[in-house]
Amino acid sequence: MAIKVNSAAFTGVEGIMVAVEVDIGRGLPSFNIVGLGDIAVKESKERVRTSLINSGFEFPVGRITVNLAPADVKKEGCLFDLAIAIGILKESGQITMDIDDYVFLGELSLRGELRAIRGTLPIIIGGIENKFNKFIIPISNSIEASLVKNSEVYPFETLKEVVSYLQYKDLMPFYAEDPISRTVKYNIDFEEVIGQESVKRAIEVAAAGNHNIILYGPPGTGKTMLAERIPTILPDLSYEESLECTKVYSVAGELNREYNLISNRPFRSPHHTASKIALIGGGSKLLPGEISLAHNGILYLDEMLEFNKNSLEALRQPLENRKVKISKSTGTVEYPCNFMLVSSLNPCPCGNYGSGNCICTDYERKRYIKKLSGPLMDRIDIFAFVNKLNFKDIGNGKKEESSKLIKKRIERARELQKERFEGLQIRTNGEMSSSEIKKYCVLKEKEKVFIEKVYNKFNFSTRVYHKVLKLARTLADLEGKDLIGEQDLIEAIQYRRFLSDVV
Repeated sequence: MAIKVNSAAFTGVEGIMVAVEVDIGRGLPSFNIVGLGDIAVKESKERVRTSLINSGFEFPVGRITVNLAPADVKKEGCLFDLAIAIGILKESGQITMDIDDYVFLGELSLRGELRAIRGTLPIIIGGIENKFNKFIIPISNSIEASLVKNSEVYPFETLKEVVSYLQYKDLMPFYAEDPISRTVKYNIDFEEVIGQESVKRAIEVAAAGNHNIILYGPPGTGKTMLAERIPTILPDLSYEESLECTKVYSVAGELNREYNLISNRPFRSPHHTASKIALIGGGSKLLPGEISLAHNGILYLDEMLEFNKNSLEALRQPLENRKVKISKSTGTVEYPCNFMLVSSLNPCPCGNYGSGNCICTDYERKRYIKKLSGPLMDRIDIFAFVNKLNFKDIGNGKKEESSKLIKKRIERARELQKERFEGLQIRTNGEMSSSEIKKYCVLKEKEKVFIEKVYNKFNFSTRVYHKVLKLARTLADLEGKDLIGEQDLIEAIQYRRFLSDVV
């Protein structure tokens, strides 16, 4: 009679349980794997056969059939090797112990060693949701797997160790150190940035409400330097946010094997030659792109106008929905991408427009800026001009404000937002939908009259109007105010100045 071994796979960042059914019947010796597996799954036959023999077990002679259920879900990778090997040993009578409570994951080498796999974290979370809490995995994935609460993880180096444990049950579950206790350290600080007070204020507002921001100005003024220091003022990741980030990195295979939990806010800075697939995700394996790897962190596009226009336009929907769905003939996956977009650009080809030394014609400048379409600019909350410093400002010896002080103000504003959105799917003002804006961005009569005049004068779209209200709500939070004031609206509108300065 066929036996069943519990295993699992993942699609996107969601784990799915897979039943590995093994049957050894009479007939000419053969080894077949069915259940919609890819080439790596099909090649498991040779890895399992050789690793069983080299581990001191017998490979049974008979008609071996392995089914990966559910059969209508595509299976990828080599994470079923261990489950198939255990199934063959159980079905052939070489082991007799009960294995129904365990989920088996791992790739086998030809010598019977267990190798690391991708997607361990979403698989463990999916297993817990399906009432499984005991997992036998490669030792390389032990820290990552133990991050999930209520999971019992048993890491091993070889197939022989797995069989020995199943026989004697002589090992306690592995538990990693408390992931929250790890402190976040940066070797850069905002106190190293001289001057640029207005830009620092804009960055503080953007960070407080998770708003998208573009830094524009002549080359060499410190746009990249400012952008690289934004993670130092963002609140630390919560345990839930860390797990969300780690799931994406686990699926992408980009986890640090020494410490698997993502504890720093991601800061992704792809080169401007990056393709649309590299940014958004996809490819033959439907892997996450840069926007998903920046989830709960920052996506920094340096020299934004040098990126391919089609790649930039592909950002429009993810910026709005905070998630991306990738479809292909091989399947459909959905990845989270709730990131803060930070971009820097020169206002013209020579870069000196606005500083008095520009040599570009109006036609050249407008053609250069046209890479930023109207719908894409509508999704940007803040445009901040980074000007050249005067010589006397460079050596004035003034002590600049540190990241630690700025971070404290941002944390207070984020705490207000956390209380405001308790029980909702959003965490910050930048994520508010129209219904939340209507509820939490209430204006008094004076402010209503003011914003109506501005709306009509500058011909705002509804999206831009909502962006202004969300920005004003963040400005009020930074001041600890319950209601949005006229000054908050005025400052929020000033951050749209790019439209009149450059376009």
